[in-house]
Amino acid sequence: MFNALQSPLSLIGRLLLAALFLPAGLSKIGGFEGTVGYIASAGLPMPQLAAVVAIAVEILAPIALILGWGTRWAALVLAVFTLVATLGFHNFWAMPAEQVMMQQLMFFKNIAVVGGLLVLAAFGAGALSIDARRAAA
Repeated sequence: MFNALQSPLSLIGRLLLAALFLPAGLSKIGGFEGTVGYIASAGLPMPQLAAVVAIAVEILAPIALILGWGTRWAALVLAVFTLVATLGFHNFWAMPAEQVMMQQLMFFKNIAVVGGLLVLAAFGAGALSIDARRAAA
């Protein structure tokens, strides 16, 4: 049964992963100054450059996932990006007591997303993708 569902499940998984990142990247464009301020508040260097990189990653890589084009690389980039962002912005161990639970939840949710992205990087986009069409050609 799962063999028959592999292609549609892979496509749906890629679309759902992209749905997490693409709206976030697009919202950062309209709220660029707020994004820069949030990055600066975390103490990260060069917050404007970091915001531009975040926007590029959160828009370009999800589009690649949707299309199934360069999927393994896009998933790997998003996995690294998500891990770095998680460590920088959801460090629950350094938060005030009233924020620990929510930040810990966000931290482990993001770690699970990194896991899913790594699986996608390992196994690829599946048959319903540009990657599969290019490999067949």
